[in-house]
Amino acid sequence: MKRIAFFFVAAGTVLFTSCGSNTNNEQKKEVATDTVAAKPLNLPVFDADSAYDYVSRQVALGPRTPGSTAQTKCAAWMESQLTKSCDTVYRQSVHVTGGDGKSLPCFNIIGVINPKAAKRILFLTHWDSRAWADQDTKNTDKPILAADDAGSGVGVLLEVARQIKAHGLPANIGIDILLTDVEDYGQTAWGENSYCLGTQYWAMHPHIPGYKAEFGVLLDMVGARGAQFPLEGFSAQFAGDVQQKIWKAAADAGYSSFFPFSVNVSITDDHVPVNKIAGIKTVDIINLTNDPEKPFAPHWHTHADVMDIIDKSTLKAVGQTLLQTIYQEAERPNA
Repeated sequence: MKRIAFFFVAAGTVLFTSCGSNTNNEQKKEVATDTVAAKPLNLPVFDADSAYDYVSRQVALGPRTPGSTAQTKCAAWMESQLTKSCDTVYRQSVHVTGGDGKSLPCFNIIGVINPKAAKRILFLTHWDSRAWADQDTKNTDKPILAADDAGSGVGVLLEVARQIKAHGLPANIGIDILLTDVEDYGQTAWGENSYCLGTQYWAMHPHIPGYKAEFGVLLDMVGARGAQFPLEGFSAQFAGDVQQKIWKAAADAGYSSFFPFSVNVSITDDHVPVNKIAGIKTVDIINLTNDPEKPFAPHWHTHADVMDIIDKSTLKAVGQTLLQTIYQEAERPNA
């Protein structure tokens, strides 16, 4: 994921300082009285072992940085995996300009399930590795393996697609999976727009002209042991109703301990251009600490972001929550 937390931002943004007990209790009270499904859902069971293997396969390729052999191999592998599970797969092969002025190869891979369904949900995650370990104390100029900050989101979404393929999906709803590139080739000194380059490109040039979805869900750092996914601030600002829906789905799936109803910092991440440019209400499921000065896990942007930190129980919590969200949404009267 990225990098910069905003604690005091433009008016209208949910601030970290607004997460007092009254707001928190009101949110919990509202969620507790919201009933979604009157009958048990017939939904797939997320396989955390399979998702873990998907993460491991990416890491085995090495850092997936722009212009590397690993980037080319990983793009081809992800495309082949989505082809097994999706009705249609698109690849955007373009060049984007980094904050340092370099022309960077960028591959966005999009898998489409039930393309004829008018009601659609967008799931996205970045898959590239950061080219610098800028938060480490050694080898800071070398790229990271990015098991969590890239690999975990891809692993979860590939497994979600595989489960949908095996289980079937109601015809009234469609799923689009966007694996976006060149998210982490950015630096604070280059400005906020130096991040999320692949997503910015897709938001301006979607795989289908005029593409729209009911809502979107971004995954970022969703595989680490002990992860917590509080209510990220920009998500609450742009798509608060969607955020509440998904956190309620997590509770329905039995994973409320991973998804606390507490407002946290605001993060400039891939969901921001999807909200601002594409106009799709999108939330960020992202591992955040309770420390506003150090909101990210210790392995963030370091060489410690390896398979040892990946926990199958975390992958399971996120993946099952997404499946719960999809099949609950299919059961809604307006679906």
